[in-house]
Amino acid sequence: MKCKVLFYLWLLGLIKPGSSADVSVSPGSSAILNCSFTLPPLVDDSLLNITWSFSGLVIASRNHTQPGFFLNTTASFIGSFPLTVYNATPDQQGVYECRVSYNETNYSTDVTLTVLVPPLVSIILPEVVLKRTTVVECWARSFSPPQIMFTWTRAGNKIQEPQKLQVKRTEDGLYDAVSWLTFIPQMSDQNTSFGCEVQHTALEKPILEEFMPHITVLPKVSLSAVPSASHSSPLTLSCDLSGFYPDNVSILWIQNGKVLPNRPLSVQSEEGMYGRHQYHTLSAEERSRGGEVQCVAQQPNVQEPAYAAINLSAVDPRVQNPGLNKSAKASVAMMIISLTLVFLLCFGFSWKRRDEKLKSLNISAIVLPPRVVVGRKGRVTISVEGRLAERVQTTWFLNDVPITDTAYRENKYGPFCSAAYAPRSARVSVVSEKSSLLPSAAASGYYKLHTQMSPRSSSSSLKQLFSSVTFIPDLSIHKGAIFKCHISYKGKDKIVAKRVSDKFTVLAPPEVSEIQFSEPNEDGGVVTMTAQASGFHPDIITFRWFCEGGELSPVSVPQALAAPRPDAAGFFSALSQCRLPAAELERGETRVWVTVHHMALKQPLTRQTRGFIKQPSVSEIVCSEERPVSFACDVTGFYPPDISVRWLRVKANESEEEITDGAELWGPLQTQPRTFRAKAFLKDLRETARGAEIVCRVMHCSLLKPIHRVWRSTRIVAPSIPPSLSVRWSRDGLGIFSVLLSGGKPSAEVLWAAGGTTVSKLLSRETEREDGELKSVCVVLRSTGGQERAGHVRRIKPSSVECNAECEKMNEGVDGMKSAGEDQQQNEEEDPCYINTVRLRKEKKERLRVTVEITHPALRLPAYLTWTEPAEEASS
Repeated sequence: MKCKVLFYLWLLGLIKPGSSADVSVSPGSSAILNCSFTLPPLVDDSLLNITWSFSGLVIASRNHTQPGFFLNTTASFIGSFPLTVYNATPDQQGVYECRVSYNETNYSTDVTLTVLVPPLVSIILPEVVLKRTTVVECWARSFSPPQIMFTWTRAGNKIQEPQKLQVKRTEDGLYDAVSWLTFIPQMSDQNTSFGCEVQHTALEKPILEEFMPHITVLPKVSLSAVPSASHSSPLTLSCDLSGFYPDNVSILWIQNGKVLPNRPLSVQSEEGMYGRHQYHTLSAEERSRGGEVQCVAQQPNVQEPAYAAINLSAVDPRVQNPGLNKSAKASVAMMIISLTLVFLLCFGFSWKRRDEKLKSLNISAIVLPPRVVVGRKGRVTISVEGRLAERVQTTWFLNDVPITDTAYRENKYGPFCSAAYAPRSARVSVVSEKSSLLPSAAASGYYKLHTQMSPRSSSSSLKQLFSSVTFIPDLSIHKGAIFKCHISYKGKDKIVAKRVSDKFTVLAPPEVSEIQFSEPNEDGGVVTMTAQASGFHPDIITFRWFCEGGELSPVSVPQALAAPRPDAAGFFSALSQCRLPAAELERGETRVWVTVHHMALKQPLTRQTRGFIKQPSVSEIVCSEERPVSFACDVTGFYPPDISVRWLRVKANESEEEITDGAELWGPLQTQPRTFRAKAFLKDLRETARGAEIVCRVMHCSLLKPIHRVWRSTRIVAPSIPPSLSVRWSRDGLGIFSVLLSGGKPSAEVLWAAGGTTVSKLLSRETEREDGELKSVCVVLRSTGGQERAGHVRRIKPSSVECNAECEKMNEGVDGMKSAGEDQQQNEEEDPCYINTVRLRKEKKERLRVTVEITHPALRLPAYLTWTEPAEEASS
């Protein structure tokens, strides 16, 4: 049994994968997706099937290819099946799966197509105010793929501040991204060049957009009262503005929220700054009103102007001041300011140490795949740039559960086993350095972690690292989930940055049934047509019915049946119905179709019918060997009964020729309601099939294209079978039985069996030579009852009395000269994997019987050769 398993695994390993590199093209260009396999020397082309799939839909196969694609199968003899994508668009980028099916075994490989569209970069610069937080936006629009990197510079030097990044997908399949630079302007930034550098795969070199901030300097405002000689003198206030730029400031006098009239005048200082001094004398009414007076300095586009305030109760000598005097208030203010500065100093020192390593890294946001489809691989990515990027490690989480690598590293079933079926035992943890800080459980599902340094890092002092997680979406696991990434340095437990992705919607495209018909009702002969969609998510789905006359209105279905219903796994199903008179559907003259729209589909799914139409099933062509040669082909299960069958004759390098003489069609015969069958015959009276191919072409109104069945002429020659088996005995008592067949075409099938009263199937070794000879060898070891365990195994000795002529001839050859080549052949024949132990019942004196069955298409009945142990040998 162990040998059988090893032999089966060897056969599965004959087909090995070739290389399949990812492809990147510009929009509107054609892309060739390579798919190659190393095939075994002899492959039956009829058992080989190739399909290309994208987003769960088959887009190309040997039978049909969707518009915009071309599948090249001319190089299938070397195992190459490339797919050409014409006029590639951003919606066509993603993972394409090439699947090869051979002898009911599937093998696949993935190729990623990326459409490269360079970004358009622009900068939005707000009003810049000295020592006030300013946010500058850098936009990159209409680019693809979504991976992009922003870098901010000041005077040509990169700013090592943490930046924010947001990437969104647009309606045209491209992406927009924005990065924010937050800084506090200083005077040294005046007329200094700042830049936003954008790096993208579609760019030959990064794009650098520069700007110079024009800094607005807020004035220092002080407000005081001019001393008066007496209580009856007018009260005059003095407002001093200094150190502001440019000279576009205006002064407002406000008392208790009411604006007072004023006429300012500015004076420029030697440093280039402006100053302004203005007096305002309060009228008797304003003085009696009391309260607070403000001097406000307004500048264009400044949202928070500078101002100073004074309380009249503290400066007006006519008002008794019950509170603190001016010096006491100044002392309290200085105390508060001192405490605030001490607190800020301590907080800033601790913050600086905490972000010491973070400031040297530029970390992007988590980029999600544009479409997350159940069962289709998706990838989330994050990029880290900095001088120490190669020392960074990333830890990924699904919600708060750590992710470990479950990719299938070694597969005992061969290299083509899909990673989606990897066993749980194949998990390899990549977060061992932080295992003590993580929960014991890991996120379930298929995940493949990948970290890669950018090739550009080798030529730059700044390194760039990309970390990604490839996963297969599962509705029960990823519905409503988010990805998290913790960034830390290798060997360190401290996390220096965290990134959290947006929530994503898990999509599952619907599976739509064919249109089903009900029996016409008795009143008006109306037929109800039903289409059902299942296995989709989310639950929003739309059915639209059409016929050749226009759009049809669906039938009102009970809410319990029409509304999408979730199953135990969370997938939804729904149905829709429409009605038409039976008279329009009976003969298939009216075409009806339904389109199903869902957000998981790039294009709606369509199911169509021409009424009560059923496609025919066509059997392979059967040929009789009698003269004249006759061909037959069964056509079953079709409706309506109108069907056409044509016989064609095709020779090499010649056009096809229709055969009319001897062609007959029996039927159609009704087998079930609206189901017919027929049989096509061709009597080749002139033997026109010699050296040609015979094609049976079936045409029916339910078929978009005819069905073809091909018969090829093959020469069948019976093998030459010897009169008896060849028997040879080794010194260890092994019986080596062999048979040599010659001249057979195709090769015969050999089956060995041995036993006493009953026989059992044996293992054998077949060797086919170049001259067409087939040699089959079977090695037998005789065992009596259950004594084999104790070591009492009876060896069969060569017979000296009833040995046939072939046996005697073989024994003479064994007793004679034996060359080194014969010794090697004997060792191969006595391979332990092909030694068959045959147990005989000693109490019944069973005699060993070895037989071989030979079957061949040219033989009416199988041929049998049998060797029986002599009676005296069995009794001894």
